[in-house]
This record gives sequence, structure tokens and C-alpha cells, in this order.
Amino acid sequence: MRLLDRYSRQVAVIGEEGQRRIGQSSVAVFGIGGLGTLVARYVAGGGFKRLYLVDFDTVSLSDIHRQILYTTEDVGRPKAEVAARVLKAVNPEVEVVSVAEPISPDLADMIAKEADVIVDALDNWASRHVVNAAAVAHRKPLIHGAVQEWYGHVTTIVPGRTPCLEDLFGRFKGLPSCQAGYCPVLGPAVGVIASLMALEVFKTALGAPSLAGKLLVVDLKHMSFDVLEVARNPNCPVCGRLG
Repeated sequence: MRLLDRYSRQVAVIGEEGQRRIGQSSVAVFGIGGLGTLVARYVAGGGFKRLYLVDFDTVSLSDIHRQILYTTEDVGRPKAEVAARVLKAVNPEVEVVSVAEPISPDLADMIAKEADVIVDALDNWASRHVVNAAAVAHRKPLIHGAVQEWYGHVTTIVPGRTPCLEDLFGRFKGLPSCQAGYCPVLGPAVGVIASLMALEVFKTALGAPSLAGKLLVVDLKHMSFDVLEVARNPNCPVCGRLG
């Protein structure tokens, strides 16, 4: 009855075995902003076992146009706590864990031990590299996405098989970090990139990520999508040692 009711539309796509795999997987989303709110919403709606929400920030008025879990009444409240409350109401079957703490190596390591799939929905490269190192250390797949203005990119990192963030963006220029918390961006552009990231979360949990070893570069101003094949560098200081 559970599969036929809440998850009937996606069971028709991924099958009952696929839904069981989803229901046995835990996901950690680092950054519950524009990208993270939408990814988390799909993960909760999809019936994953457990969802970790990691963000130390509070809701700002300028967030509302793209961060879909928040309303004007939430301004000033902790994002992780507000998002957890909303997502628990969306799907009470999913265990939602809010972590309103600054990202540190110890915190990233602790969460990477527990999660099956990790999502980098952050807006700064310092925190991204901390999360990347934890994912590599625990050999956990990491879905990375970034967006500014009309542009974005997405990739899936499988430690030991694909380049990690340190490896990849030492050779390919990524989108810059937000300056003083300010990222110029169009709301629907965030939605497109976040939806692609969410698809990779599902496909990774099902064992078939599309963007492992690939960097999808998106130009939504001109509606162009390019895929770059990327190979591991065995000399990468973070992931090069992995077999």
C-alpha cells in the first residue's frame, strides 16, 4: 500500500526494487539555499531513508525568490531547522536531521560516515573542499552543483573512479564563490541546476549516475548544454591515492 499510494508515480518509472533501494539510502545535503532546498524537497518526496540538512545560515529576504522551502515569515530563522520542519510535513516517512552548525572537517567527516550519497549545494569553495575531502576519505559519491546568473554546472564524483573537486577544478575553472553572501542569479536557473542534481542523487542511489566522470556545463541564457569528459589525475593530493 505504501508504494502504491505515496510513491506510485515514481515506482512506475524505477520499479518496486528501485523504490526499495531509495528507501534504504541516506542523503546529506550541505547547503540548504537555492540548490539545496529543491534537492532536499525531491529527496524527501522521493522516500529516502534519512536526510541530513547541513546549514548554519539564517533565512534572508533576498533568499525567498529561489529558496523554495522558506517564506517571508521565516526571515531570521535557521535554515536547517525551518527546512526540516517543512520536509517532515512533506513526508513523515523520511527521517530528517537538521544540522545548524558551521561546516568543519570534523562535522563533514561525521556526516560522510553516515550518508550514502552526499550533495554539495554550497556557495563557497572553502566549504566545498572540506566536504569533498570527507567524501573521498569515506569513498562516498558526491553530487556537486553550482549556479550564478544564467549559468551552472553539475558533476557526480565517485571516489576512486572519477576526479574529485580538488582534482577537477584545479584544471577546469568553476563558478566563483559568492562575495559577502551575494550571488546574482535568476530563480528558475537555480531550479534547473538543482533538478539536475536531484536526478543524479536518485540515479546514484540506484547505481547508475549519468555524470560520473563528466562535467555538465549549462548556459540557460542561450539554452545550451555541454558535457565535458573528465579523467582522474593520479597525482591529485586528495583523491590520487585511491585505487
